[in-house]
Amino acid sequence: MSETVETRLESMGITLPPAAAPAANYVPFCRSGNLLFTAGQLPLKDGKLAATGLLGRDLDTAAGKEAARLCAVNILAQAKAATGDLDKIARLVKITVFVASTPDFTEQHLVANGASDLLAEALGERGKHARSAVGMASLPMNAPVEVEAIIEIA
Repeated sequence: MSETVETRLESMGITLPPAAAPAANYVPFCRSGNLLFTAGQLPLKDGKLAATGLLGRDLDTAAGKEAARLCAVNILAQAKAATGDLDKIARLVKITVFVASTPDFTEQHLVANGASDLLAEALGERGKHARSAVGMASLPMNAPVEVEAIIEIA
């Protein structure tokens, strides 16, 4: 029997939280055909932001990478809520990582690795994806990172 995404997450020490409810007038995910689009996920842990502030001022790259990792966990929680089973993920198509940072901070791509590395490890070959890492002046609720995903569902 092959390893499931859930057992892989368990071996990584990750328990998926309940999918976060929307904070405004939007849905947490939307399916169109075989594509699942997630709303931007913040670095929530136990229902609260695990970090706040700007990269390059309040947080270093390592802290930003950890925040991005939490965002990726929350993407998987949304995917599970949408599909009922993470093994229905055929492929992670693309993620966009928004990094709240100072104008001189240039390591958005390294922060984004926190999300990319977790998703690739959890999903295996299906987790290889295209990506954009974008610097922002600020994000909702003073979050340092927000990540959205496009996922192909089998």
